[in-house]
Amino acid sequence: VQLQASGGGLVQAGGSLRLSCAASKRTSSNNGMGWFRQAPGKEREFVAGISWNAASTTYPDSVKGRFTISRDRAGNTVYLQMSGLKPEDTAVYYCASSRTSYSPRDFSQYAYWGQGTLVTVSS
Repeated sequence: VQLQASGGGLVQAGGSLRLSCAASKRTSSNNGMGWFRQAPGKEREFVAGISWNAASTTYPDSVKGRFTISRDRAGNTVYLQMSGLKPEDTAVYYCASSRTSYSPRDFSQYAYWGQGTLVTVSS
């Protein structure tokens, strides 16, 4: 059971980044997937979710219209396209595989987690 997140880095405010999460087929193709983030001293925050068949996506208001989650046809790689980045988006970003076919906002509903990738947005 492995999730490998990548694509983080340093970007200026207003810039874009695309995060990727490669998952083993056994863990992800029938499961919802989510992206979460955690900034220093703050709680883990849900930023995007996608259902097993990509028919449904979910975003909190804080990133809606700026972030887009997608997954490849095999369902094994999930992407998070981030644009219009703000300094408050700075955090470690984690991908996770849901316990179900959907992508709830509650992190306790996710069984497997990647190692995280750091996104730093400078002002």
